[in-house]
Amino acid sequence: MTKPAKLALEDGTVFTGEAFGASGEVDGEVCFNTSMTGYQEILTDPSYRGQIVTMTYPEIGNCGVNSADVESAKPHLAGFVVRELCRRDSNFRSEGPLDEYLKQAGIVAIEGIDTRALVRRIRTQGALKGVLSTVDLDDASLVAKAQASPGLVGRDLVREVMPSEPVEWNERLSEWTLLSPREATNGKAAGPHVVALDYGMKWNIPRHLCDMGCRVTVLPGTATSAEVMQHKPDGVFLSNGPGDPEPLIYAIDTIKGLLDQVPIFGICLGHQLLSMACGGTSFKLKFGHRGANQPVRNLQTGRIEITSQNHGFAIAQDDLPKDLEVTHVNLNDGTIEGVRHRRLEVFSVQYHPEASAGPHDSHYLFEQFYEAISST
Repeated sequence: MTKPAKLALEDGTVFTGEAFGASGEVDGEVCFNTSMTGYQEILTDPSYRGQIVTMTYPEIGNCGVNSADVESAKPHLAGFVVRELCRRDSNFRSEGPLDEYLKQAGIVAIEGIDTRALVRRIRTQGALKGVLSTVDLDDASLVAKAQASPGLVGRDLVREVMPSEPVEWNERLSEWTLLSPREATNGKAAGPHVVALDYGMKWNIPRHLCDMGCRVTVLPGTATSAEVMQHKPDGVFLSNGPGDPEPLIYAIDTIKGLLDQVPIFGICLGHQLLSMACGGTSFKLKFGHRGANQPVRNLQTGRIEITSQNHGFAIAQDDLPKDLEVTHVNLNDGTIEGVRHRRLEVFSVQYHPEASAGPHDSHYLFEQFYEAISST
């Protein structure tokens, strides 16, 4: 038997559908992702903390879920919205259906609403706070809760998803990857040492670094520059993560202390924090970039890369510090997608070159980082 569920937005709009996943009530910023595949990567990406994610592809769940494709230990998003849930998983790698996976993870989800209408509303009005509930079905009550919810701006969500202790990472890419990994000595990373500052890192990133032949130490995003340098890294990686970079003063201060000591590579939130450590400022996008089909121009080569992205904030172009040079731009809205330092071996991108499932156009960035840390 189906159970009703409702999604209410702060502007007074209410969508009624059918519940799946866990029962309960959650609030968050309602966003949308345009990927056709890779829903398990999206569910387990810590960057979605505090967000109710809407999938624009009409049927989700066809491939089920498996333990090999997760990007963290559990789903971190607040809620999940689809047009239609596929209840019969049909893939030789599936270990179970999506519905059961969400129930076990405690994720509230809704199907059967007009996701196209929802996305059009977000694109027109901008990001909207919302409440998804299977327990309170009163429209006025839900709208009031949506309006009172905290949203993303000004919140430190990194502390909710980062690891509590340092860890030595040794897991490599799955046998299902399309890449040809760099062979490491005796099957172990014997190359340069990378310290990865984890602000909510997707696991495919350290997998890539290990496949490059790096030894990887993961530290919590609150680590200081002195704590990082105690590990004697050849390079530092700045990870992706959720929410607003503005309140993460501790992370920005750490990066400032590392800038002239080692090569640095940042992705997504790491890109924003690196840019802000160099003197840049961030701003909130109208509705963000989320999907596996974002076109980006590499200004150094002129090539167009199709990229996977998930971010609601960006770095401002108008007051970009002189030490930073823009290397990549988004072809949809012209926003900054990558920078590099003019004097130091320091660079970052706003998108996800490690994406899986996702386009592989940007894997060269890991090679670029490897070359930088190998020559130090």
